[in-house]
Amino acid sequence: MTTLDKSRRRFLKQAVLAGGMPLIVPASVLGRNGTIAPSNRIVVGGIGLGPRGRQVLECFLKQKDCQFVAIADPQKERREIIKRLTDRRYNNKDCVTYDDMSDVLGRDDIDAVVIATGDRWHTTASIYAARAKKDIYCEKPCAMNMQECQELDDEIKKHGRVFQAGTQRRSVDNFMLAKELADSGKLGDLTSVHAGILKLQDYLDPLPAEPEPDPAEINWDRWLGPAPKIPFNMDYCRGRWRNHKGLYAGYRLPEWGSHTVDLCQWAAGADGTTPLEFEPDGTTIRAKYANGLTLVMRLSGFNDEGDWIEGLGSCPIRFEGEDGWVEAGDFKRIETSDSKLIEGKNGGAILGTDPIQHVRNFLDCVKTRNKPVCNSTVARYGHLTCFAAAISWKLGRKLTFDPVKEAFVDDDEANAMRTYQRRAPYTI
Repeated sequence: MTTLDKSRRRFLKQAVLAGGMPLIVPASVLGRNGTIAPSNRIVVGGIGLGPRGRQVLECFLKQKDCQFVAIADPQKERREIIKRLTDRRYNNKDCVTYDDMSDVLGRDDIDAVVIATGDRWHTTASIYAARAKKDIYCEKPCAMNMQECQELDDEIKKHGRVFQAGTQRRSVDNFMLAKELADSGKLGDLTSVHAGILKLQDYLDPLPAEPEPDPAEINWDRWLGPAPKIPFNMDYCRGRWRNHKGLYAGYRLPEWGSHTVDLCQWAAGADGTTPLEFEPDGTTIRAKYANGLTLVMRLSGFNDEGDWIEGLGSCPIRFEGEDGWVEAGDFKRIETSDSKLIEGKNGGAILGTDPIQHVRNFLDCVKTRNKPVCNSTVARYGHLTCFAAAISWKLGRKLTFDPVKEAFVDDDEANAMRTYQRRAPYTI
């Protein structure tokens, strides 16, 4: 019996002993007439749900075995948006709002949380949630640097939690089909895997200082959390925190790389390791696995015109073998060197940005206690690969990485970029 089942049965038993259970039990309580009994529902809370978080929340709200009950966000406007959305969906006024995530994490009735804050909070909030015995669906990138990749995975394992990184393309049909082809041997032995990335750039200068708002409207200190203390500017809270030092991870590489490099790790059978070498060349970074397989992170691609096949969409990937290749992207598309490779296959049921199947995988694992497709260990090594590549780009030189020690070989400057110091009191 899962912890979820035990807690529900304990509640029902206590209610009976207290005389609080009716003699005639509605069918909805028993899970009849197509409903899900409360004892089988997963109760979910939210932490920092902005535009992307609302898209993910919609997927949770569509699941009959899930009940969303609370939102914590330091921005009043955003938590009120979530309450209106949730109450409208359930036709009640029950969603509770908080400005501090500890109020969500402290609720014994909540089984799992959705974390969709900015990058700065992902690991720290996930660790707080794991220690509060909550299962976690966390948006990507899940870490700010290598140290956080390690801390996140270690804490999830220590507390026995179910963790799903929001790198949802492992649950999207056309990407799954590309992986199937790579595994099948129909492409021949894999020689290279290719990940589309954003153009890398150094961090932006801070935005001009503005007067801090009333903490009841926006709690600026709590919004920053573990990030360095910087002057308030309203544009940060409107989404312009991206690519600012301390608020954003890895010079733009993990933004897409947490998806596309993750898919390449998957195809390469490298979920428990990383490449050994990283070498930047302009807008391209090449990496080499121990078995000789090459990982190429690049902006452009692979047809005769030197670009990705037209119409694939964002976050494209390519897996190349000795006998053929396959490409996939977000617009439900998949292309191959030979159309017979995917004859009769359905590789485009949903958009690559749609997390509906990924959310379902998470909820199923909350019940079974199995590992989701993008669990914390998968995230650890995929993110470590992204950060190693970003550091090689930033330093402008080839780096050697030890995936066992999770450190660069004989390079103090590169190793100094692996670590992270959280701002008090938002430490772990």
